[in-house]
Amino acid sequence: MKPRTRLLIGLAGALLALVVLGAVLQAIRTLLWDLSYFLPTWLLTPVLLLGLALIAVFVYQVGWPWWRSWKRQRSQQRSSVSSEVEQPKDRRQAASRSLENIDQLLERLSDEVSREGLRQEREKVEEELTRGDLVVVVFGTGSSGKTSLIRALLKEMVGETGAAMGTTRSSQSYRLRLQGLNRSLQLVDTPGILEAGREGLSREEAARRRAIRADLLVVLVDGDLRASELSVIRSIADLGKRLLLVLNKKDLRGVDEERRLLNLLRSRCNGLISEDDVVACSAAPQSVPRPGMKPFQPEPDVGDLLQRLAIVLHSEGEELIADNILLQCRHLDERGRDLLNQQRRIEAQACIDRYSWIGAGVVAANPLPGVDLLGTAAVNAQMVLELAGVYGIELSKQRARELAVSLGRTLAGLGLLKGAMSVIGTALSLSLPTLLVGRAIQAVTAAWLTRVAGRSFVLFFEQDQDWGDGGMRDVVQKQFDLNRRDASLKRFLEMAMRQVVEPLQRPKERQLPPRPGPREGEDAWGHGHRGS
Repeated sequence: MKPRTRLLIGLAGALLALVVLGAVLQAIRTLLWDLSYFLPTWLLTPVLLLGLALIAVFVYQVGWPWWRSWKRQRSQQRSSVSSEVEQPKDRRQAASRSLENIDQLLERLSDEVSREGLRQEREKVEEELTRGDLVVVVFGTGSSGKTSLIRALLKEMVGETGAAMGTTRSSQSYRLRLQGLNRSLQLVDTPGILEAGREGLSREEAARRRAIRADLLVVLVDGDLRASELSVIRSIADLGKRLLLVLNKKDLRGVDEERRLLNLLRSRCNGLISEDDVVACSAAPQSVPRPGMKPFQPEPDVGDLLQRLAIVLHSEGEELIADNILLQCRHLDERGRDLLNQQRRIEAQACIDRYSWIGAGVVAANPLPGVDLLGTAAVNAQMVLELAGVYGIELSKQRARELAVSLGRTLAGLGLLKGAMSVIGTALSLSLPTLLVGRAIQAVTAAWLTRVAGRSFVLFFEQDQDWGDGGMRDVVQKQFDLNRRDASLKRFLEMAMRQVVEPLQRPKERQLPPRPGPREGEDAWGHGHRGS
């Protein structure tokens, strides 16, 4: 919209407002003129103000609820329409939406280190959205023939091979073109897994990270699967990765032995890998000695693997890329939510601690015969409101009061009030003067029960305002049991001594010394006596 057009619209709006205001003032003048025939002059203004007040009350009582209901319905309609219209058209668009959600998570994180780490991972995933290569990672135990397989596929030397474990020390990438495939193929050689020693574990962790970012994973074995290998394959398949299982060194076996091993591998990986995705190859066949001649070196036999790669990549290549990106987005989103939940738990615990000592102060200032959490419902209701704000949940004051009272009744119904008095009383009675025991026990017990209540509400909000299958009773009972453990109770009592018990002792320490008795020659009022 042009600036001139905006100016004209603004002037028109101001003129309309003046017209409406003039009409209202004219109506008021007419009303005052009519009322002056029936009422004395001094009564006109009070009657007019009373009438305006009644109109305002009517509008507030009737119009405001209607307006809020109308706005709520409109927002619900917009959200439903937007959810229908804004459904992602494909996986790539869904991944873009997921990255936008991660941007919102980044804005909520207050820890600079966590936010920067998540932002860098997000940028890597965004780069994956624009890349053009299909990434195939070759994965397996040390010296299973991974580098030899890539060499055979590329038809050129791409790395060292040998009998020693761990020949490939880091991930290396190579490019390959398959006929009829629009995208280039990026083959990634990874360090071997299941190697001994600290360096072996470090290389295995790097290989696993690289495998998780692959579009397609080629798992290379040279025999039957060991339990440790099967466990690794299962963990990667559970992530939703597409795998090809390749049995290497087929030149060392006969046809029957090869068929038996392939069937065995297919049975072990049933439900994890399709039968068609289990193939055999010979990445580096052994040379055949010839008497009096140079040993014959057979060509690598990777035809079955290349054929299966071509079928999978031609038919599912785009989906593999999109699925991989979505998977990475999902993992990134989960990590961001974990970081956000950690931040929220820290803020929630600070809120719980603050209201625990507020509740203790209320009880200490107004000691009751017994501690009743319902008596501190107002404190707990305000705590519930703040906890809801920490978790980004809108909660009315009425709903917060209902939750606080309901949880207080649950504590009483489970007999936890008496149980808390017993736990705290036993811990404090041995270390406090008799005069302080009653008040201190009541105050500290109130703080402890507020702590139990707060942590119960944290779980409630983390579960999208759901108490779970066992309901509020199970959650409260579990939190009560967790907080009465020796280590947790000890830490709490150490804080309670500083926050509650020591302040109760200070008034006695600061009390003025007793007034001295009358000096010799004076009565109790300070008047001197005359000598007799």
